[in-house]
Amino acid sequence: MSDRVLDLERKANWLRNEVLEMTVAAGAGHIAPSFSCAEILVAIHYGGVLRLDPENPKWEERDRFILSKGQSAVALYAILADLGFFPVEELLTFTQKGSRLGGHTEDTIPGVEAFTGSLGHGLPIAAGLALGARLREKRFLTVALLGDGECHEGSIWEAAMFAGQHRLNNLLAIVDRNGQSATDFTGDYLTLEPMEDKWRAFGWEVRTVDGHSFPELIEAMKDVHDPSYEKPLCIVADTIKGKGVSFMEREPIWHYRIPVDEELDIARRELKWEKK
Repeated sequence: MSDRVLDLERKANWLRNEVLEMTVAAGAGHIAPSFSCAEILVAIHYGGVLRLDPENPKWEERDRFILSKGQSAVALYAILADLGFFPVEELLTFTQKGSRLGGHTEDTIPGVEAFTGSLGHGLPIAAGLALGARLREKRFLTVALLGDGECHEGSIWEAAMFAGQHRLNNLLAIVDRNGQSATDFTGDYLTLEPMEDKWRAFGWEVRTVDGHSFPELIEAMKDVHDPSYEKPLCIVADTIKGKGVSFMEREPIWHYRIPVDEELDIARRELKWEKK
């Protein structure tokens, strides 16, 4: 294993610990949805994908990232603070009275591009930004991270058609494909299969990866800034909701719940593991 991959794995483990402690302190937040996309968020922000400037959050040439599954805001906040967009100490105010760090992302926070969490809005916003960049002859990339259940929203597919029609090769959609929504497994009430074929039919290039594998994630995104591509790119990242804590993994009840007492002790103990 390369040192780079090991560093990213450590960062993902750090992120899960931060998410756990922030939500426990606040008594609010979405742990399991944040755990499923931990490696995706780390790969994007620390793996050389996004070009950002924490000292100039509104830098015109920055890449844009839209957390369409806004319920995972707590994970994004931890990363933005770690990168220097705002003081780390502010994380302690998560969802507290007077805090700007709400349960869903808001664009008043440095590093956050859009108010999200009302599902189905992130990809349309991202597609508009991508088209705007082309019209203004800007070279920035726009990335949208979508939830699995969110892909039931019609607005996602309208935006997918729009992006395919206009061949927005400066647009990347990543689907956190954990097979669950807020309260159930998507395959049990409204299947999304065949997921990859749907995106291809709308004019996208599609790549499927293990969403917890940094080598696969980095490989899939290594050429996202290449202007020679003629299509938008969708990465379907197979993940496990609640990844990292055994009793949360693939258990729908943990979409909203915060661990207490023995559950919290177990979660903290399991998240102390670090791959050698």
